[in-house]
Amino acid sequence: MTKAHRQHRVSSILEEHTVTSQAQVVEFLEAKGITATQATVSRDLDELGAIKVRISGGETIYAIPELPVDRVAPEDHLRRVLGDWMADVVYSGNLVVLRTPPGSAHVVASALDRAGMNEILGTVAGDDTMIVVAAEEVGGKKLAARLRELAGMDS
Repeated sequence: MTKAHRQHRVSSILEEHTVTSQAQVVEFLEAKGITATQATVSRDLDELGAIKVRISGGETIYAIPELPVDRVAPEDHLRRVLGDWMADVVYSGNLVVLRTPPGSAHVVASALDRAGMNEILGTVAGDDTMIVVAAEEVGGKKLAARLRELAGMDS
């Protein structure tokens, strides 16, 4: 399992469960057949931007805050996400279809949505496939090439 896949699992665990400690994350990962140390989980939580938030009752849990809609993600973040998660790129007209590992399309869609790229009108993500709508003046061919370049894929 790659680091990106493990971090995706950690993110999913935080979304689905009330997690109060790193040890709990290790246990949830083990239940999914993934071996990770507490130190590895600590680094993963840090890289994912996880923070402790107080919930009703006073307990603190781990959560990954959503990027505010008006905050643009840096290009190096987009390069990393595309490089880690984008498996294939094809286009037709002003549409670009991206394929990812199962359960990962939303990660790439969110990164693209937050990238502030004028070439992109929007994204629609399923489980392992997403559609990116290119601006009319850009077109799918040019956008697909740009996404391949950002991901470090051969054209």
